[in-house]
Amino acid sequence: MKNLHTLNFWPTLALATLFILIKASSCLHPVLTGPNAAYLGSRVAFQCIVPNSPLTVTYDLIKDGDVLIATDTNVEKKHKPALFSMRVSGASGGSYHCKATAGGSTGIGNTINLSVVIPASNTRVTSDHFPPVAYEGSQFTLSCEVAKGTHLSYTWFFNREELTSTTPSFIHLSGNKLVMMKVTTEHAGYYSCMAWSRVQDTKRISSSTEVQVTVKVYVSKPRISFSIYKDRDSYHGNVTCWSATGSPPVNFSVTLDEEKVRSVTAAESLVAWFPVPIVLGVDMGVAQCRVNTEVQELMSEPMALLVVPVGGEVKVAVEYLYKADSTLAAARLSCQVGRGTFPYVSWLFNGTVIPPEENEDPRIQPVLSHYAIADRRQTLFLAKLGPKESGYYRCRVRDSYDDSGSWVESAAVLVQGTEFLVTIVEIISIVFCCILLLVLVVAAYCMYKMFDDARAYAHMITPNSGSDAFPLSARASQSRGPQVEASSDVQYQITPGCWNRTERWE
Repeated sequence: MKNLHTLNFWPTLALATLFILIKASSCLHPVLTGPNAAYLGSRVAFQCIVPNSPLTVTYDLIKDGDVLIATDTNVEKKHKPALFSMRVSGASGGSYHCKATAGGSTGIGNTINLSVVIPASNTRVTSDHFPPVAYEGSQFTLSCEVAKGTHLSYTWFFNREELTSTTPSFIHLSGNKLVMMKVTTEHAGYYSCMAWSRVQDTKRISSSTEVQVTVKVYVSKPRISFSIYKDRDSYHGNVTCWSATGSPPVNFSVTLDEEKVRSVTAAESLVAWFPVPIVLGVDMGVAQCRVNTEVQELMSEPMALLVVPVGGEVKVAVEYLYKADSTLAAARLSCQVGRGTFPYVSWLFNGTVIPPEENEDPRIQPVLSHYAIADRRQTLFLAKLGPKESGYYRCRVRDSYDDSGSWVESAAVLVQGTEFLVTIVEIISIVFCCILLLVLVVAAYCMYKMFDDARAYAHMITPNSGSDAFPLSARASQSRGPQVEASSDVQYQITPGCWNRTERWE
């Protein structure tokens, strides 16, 4: 009986074990764990395990679906994961999964995509133009370049201060680019960048050296001027070319009758000088200045090289300036010269030069205190007009390039101050009042004459009291006697201001 039970137990145990093994093998679900990214040259480890597996399991680490990387079997430690360690190379990137085999059954687990991160190296800043020069108002781009590197992020620095996406001043950060949308002089300075990558808690950085960005201003249209000086008995001309704005260096050249004479590079300024031949009274041609930069070429207005000595009539024109209430405020005197290319004007007040010449004694008090000279000394402003400023003014002119030349003088002009000068409005008012007064006087006289004549006539035609009234014709007949017959009519006509007597005899 005992042997019968023993014989029945072992087959049952075998069937149960077989059932468990078949069930375990049919439910193989390996789980693969490991990094998603790793630096080139580092070591990574993948772990693969079938949870709660009672069987001996063989694990295969497979890359990209069919490339076997390694195999491991947990013979002694059935519930421990299989460990796969390897050094990352450039070909290590890809998808990995684990295949588990046990009891004739196979299971495939999850997939991990491994990215190989190459640290940045040899980082440098490049620009659209080299050397990095930008012109004001233009767009300019800097790039952060690396010799090698993947999965990189970039940080920019301006004068060693970090720039962010919220940085104003028209700076736009995009990838490894720094774009200045509208360059201004504030963008000039030193720029550098940093390329970096991060894998888990490890960060690799590569920084560039600083690059100086120069911001230039476009050169304005050149201007031209001409001067002359005397050396002993000969005369020499000098053409000056300059620009009001711009960034040096620039190249200036001068042309004479459209033929280039010479050129010079102004390294630290925006002005250049060119000697030219000159003969008094002779037209030496038309000169122009040209300015050249890397991106510009501009020409000045033409100028004739003709020097006319001072001569002709010289006179002084006076203009009085008034305030809003018509009171005299100042006077402007202009010295008008008949001819002369380079006149030098000197002003005189009552025979005294104003301002004093340089060789005058500085201790001498000036004859005028409130004045100003402008327009190349051809205009004299008198800011105050009083008794001290009233007097005779004149100007004299000579060639500015010949200190020993003769003067051409104007006639003296009288300038009166506020105590002596009557304004135009006042003159008009006085004349109007005089005319009005004259009209009133004449009207009054006429009215008086009219009423006076009317009274005289009334007195003549009114008879005297107590006497007989006889007509005038009767009296005449009585005086002449009866032999004379005459009749007459007397008529009186009164007009405004006078009266007339008219007699008609028959």
